[in-house]
Amino acid sequence: MVRLAHRHPEYQFVIAGMSLIGNEFYDKIINSSHITHHSSLNIAYDQTYALLSQAHAAVVCSGTATLETGLFHVPQVVCYRANPISIAIAKKLVGKRINHIALVNLIDNSDVVTELLQQDFNDDRLEQEFQLITTDQGNRDRMLEGYHRVEQALGASNASNRVAEAIIHLISSHTEK
Repeated sequence: MVRLAHRHPEYQFVIAGMSLIGNEFYDKIINSSHITHHSSLNIAYDQTYALLSQAHAAVVCSGTATLETGLFHVPQVVCYRANPISIAIAKKLVGKRINHIALVNLIDNSDVVTELLQQDFNDDRLEQEFQLITTDQGNRDRMLEGYHRVEQALGASNASNRVAEAIIHLISSHTEK
């Protein structure tokens, strides 16, 4: 992700940092990219919603951030890499019942956003998907339509309960097959 920011100085990249985690964590990630100049990369602590309200696109790690990004109507690429042993255990536990990790994809049971997982999360694929979410209006529009379906599924109130119900339904329907 840091290398992507370095390759695109035409954009202002901002890491939505958490002050609870602290500078050392973020500095370690930035410094591990082996890039000495980070003029297009900033960290804003505890301002995720303010950042999302102004963002043109996002590169997001999996988790609740994917749903939050979708609810702010920001086109995104979801990136996730974990220990291969942890992934193998997770696949064994859920089998083929769950085909997505991003909450927007789970709720809509479709590929609303691209998920770059494990070996697919590499410089070339990230660059390709970043171009699609930043410059391809058709791709952006398709993603925004998916976000609209997610919002409809969540409804106006009790969104947390509706997300939980949607995920339980998804898991249950795949278990019965």
